[in-house]
Formats: sequence, structure tokens, C-alpha cells
Amino acid sequence: MNTEDTVAVCSRSFSRNEVLRKELLSRYSKVTFNEAGASLVGDGLVKFLSGATKAITALEEMNESVLSQLPNLKVIGKFGVGTDMIDKRAMRRFGKHLGWTGGVNRRSVSEMCVSLMIAMLRHLPIANKELIDGHWKQHVGGLLSGRTVGIVGCGFVGKDLISLLRGWDCKFLANDLIHFEDFYRENNVQPASLKELLSQSDVVSLHLPLNETTKNLIDGRHLNYMKPSAILINTARGGVVDESELKRMLKSKRLMAAAFDVFSTEPPEDTELVRLDNFFATPHLGGSAEEAIIAMGMSAINGLDDCSLPNIE
Repeated sequence: MNTEDTVAVCSRSFSRNEVLRKELLSRYSKVTFNEAGASLVGDGLVKFLSGATKAITALEEMNESVLSQLPNLKVIGKFGVGTDMIDKRAMRRFGKHLGWTGGVNRRSVSEMCVSLMIAMLRHLPIANKELIDGHWKQHVGGLLSGRTVGIVGCGFVGKDLISLLRGWDCKFLANDLIHFEDFYRENNVQPASLKELLSQSDVVSLHLPLNETTKNLIDGRHLNYMKPSAILINTARGGVVDESELKRMLKSKRLMAAAFDVFSTEPPEDTELVRLDNFFATPHLGGSAEEAIIAMGMSAINGLDDCSLPNIE
């Protein structure tokens, strides 16, 4: 057991998980958990991490201001697969290390994507609402089988989603900065420009990080490329879609439906959007399968020792 380092666990879900708590405490004797379940930001985050030599973070924003006030902090173990909340340039500048493994929750997110696709194609959310309200209306939907599915961002989750949908006889279009030639060939995936993908797909699923190049990437112009019969799924990051433009498209029936697990502000502030009959919202559940939580937690724990200066390329 490590008796020298002091570990602070910012993540609320990690702090509540008995399996992860037990594993971390078996390795470190000095651990502080976020027992209060507080949302840690700014000065509150600095105060919580003050004196810790290692930390486990999830969605907490580790920016230059925060990092500059934590001289004792040596390592961050990342709980979760996205690193957009961590200023990696500042970490490198301050000599802090990052323990992170990509894609450990890929199956949890990709399975949820499939469920959202089917739910929206079969009009399940509105049918459920109507039934609860006493209305028996049998909506006629469509099959996922045989559809053209566009994958925007063909990383860990995008690839796993394609592997799941291969048995559904779907046609795949992919858009990514990297051309995964071998994967595309082996899985009969057609690379496409973003405009081509949006205009040809029946279902578009987003799997992008949030950064300067992807913020509001799917704006009004791009949404207008989509078929009126198409469905947009976002289980990646809030902020990659212009939500006001999406609402306009859905209200005018210019886009059939959308299902989002992530929002630019969480919880979402636009109640009009989330209440639309052709919009389905979930509270950032993509990685919340028990198996994925354990895998992400173990990755964060292992990352406290197996770490490096962050790659900023």
C-alpha cells in the first residue's frame, strides 16, 4: 500500500461506487472522496485538491488557473474517456502527468446508440407519453435494418458501433480526420465528406470530442443538409451541435427526430427543446453501465501509477 501519496477523488460517481472505493483504498492509505457529492469548479475544486499529490477527475475542468494553484499535484487519473476538460498544454507546462486509457466505455455508449436509433425510428418516446396520458395510438415506424448510418468521428465508439450494426445489414458512411483504411475496407465503410454523410444518411451518430474545431460543428447549415426523414443521435459531447438551430429544425419538421445524451449546458436549460415530441433526452448516461463504470474506474486507478506527460499533438 502506498503510504506517501495523498489521493483526492473529485468524481461523485466514483466516490459513491463501493467496488472502486475498496480497490483504491487497497492501494493508497490517504484518500479523500467527494462524500458530499459537490459539483467542484474553480476555487472549490482548488480547495478540494489542495495538498493532494494525485487526483481522480471526471468532468471537472482542470484548466490553467486551477492547475497553477496546485503545486503538490503530480498526477491526474482520468475517470472517463474524454479529456476535453483537461488543459493538457498547461499540465505539460506545470510538469503534471496524466493517466488515461481511451475507449474503455465504448460498448456502453455504442449499445445506447443502437437503443436510441431504434427508439426514434419506432417513435417509442412519444408513444410512451401518449399511453401514459391515456391515448392509445399505434405509430407506424421504420426498421433500423438496411438503413444508411453516418458515423461522424470513427474512433473507439464509432468503430464499435459499426461492429454492432454489421448484422443489421446497414450501409456505413464515416467522416473522420483520420482515414482508417484497413477498418473501412474490412467493414465495408465508405469514407465521405461531412456534407455527403449528412445528406445521404438515414441516421447520423456523432462521436466527436469537444474542442475549438468541433464546437457547434453541426450548425444550421449542416443540419439543412440532412434528409427531413433523418434522425440525429448525439452521445458524444454537448456543444458539437447548435441546439437552437436543432430546435428550429425539429419544430418545423425539417428533421424527423433527434436523441441527445449530452448538452452544451448540463442539465439542459432549453426546456422547450427537451419537451418536443420528436426529441428524446437522457442525462448523460452513455457510459453509465455498471460494467463501464468499473472499467473506467480501474483505468483511472491504474493511471495514478501508469502515467505520462500529456500528449498535446
